[in-house]
Amino acid sequence: MNNSMHYNFHTHTFRCHHATGTDREYVECAIKAGIKTLGFSDHVPYPYLHGYPSTVRMDMDDTSDYVTAIRALAAEYKDDIQIFVGFEAEYLRDHWADLRDLLLPYDIDYLILGQHFLHSELDGSYSGAPGADEAKLKEYVDLVIEALNTGNFTYLAHPDLINFTGSDEIYNKHMTHLCLEAKRLSIPLEINFCGYLNQRHYPSKRFFSLAASLGNDFVFGRDAHTPDAFWDEATYNGCSALAEECGISLLPEVTLRKPFLNDH
Repeated sequence: MNNSMHYNFHTHTFRCHHATGTDREYVECAIKAGIKTLGFSDHVPYPYLHGYPSTVRMDMDDTSDYVTAIRALAAEYKDDIQIFVGFEAEYLRDHWADLRDLLLPYDIDYLILGQHFLHSELDGSYSGAPGADEAKLKEYVDLVIEALNTGNFTYLAHPDLINFTGSDEIYNKHMTHLCLEAKRLSIPLEINFCGYLNQRHYPSKRFFSLAASLGNDFVFGRDAHTPDAFWDEATYNGCSALAEECGISLLPEVTLRKPFLNDH
């Protein structure tokens, strides 16, 4: 397979209730695909009030097993691939302190920000729902910027998840703000393979043309929900073509940010 993508930090596991395959299968498929550095970043288990059982993220009780299992594989496969353990997390202001307290004892390697919800899945406000409401677009951008400024996130996953269907003028005004803040903070933006594979509204040429013109840094993210995602050459080629069309050069490596170092 023609694949110059030697790292992937966006990898899920069966624990999130919408991915399949064993942890080992992800590792072995990544090795066969030429990945040299693999980061697991399953959907973080948010400690919601009243014990709400999420169907889109791992359960609270799975946290220890997840971290232990990935670290065991990192030790077992250390001669073949470098493996890190992290999470993909929304920034939910009201729950952030509780999440920090949950994760601190595990000494995880990194977090990536995936702002799927403007508040949480409990209120049904999904960022990717189409709409022309400028207030929702601004709320998404402001929340993402607040999250990035905590210093806890290594990169911004699918930054173009917000599905604003209004004018380019309004879109560009708010997304320029997001891109410039990410650039100031040296936080890369992800071209997301899962969105391409599933023919979603992202990755968006409108967004990445804008971000490229502003000089942001970029990474590919497989957003793997199945082990064979590492072998999806059509998606790799499609995202590569988008990057080339927008004039984007990808970072050759990703510098991980240790979360919660200054967030006490």
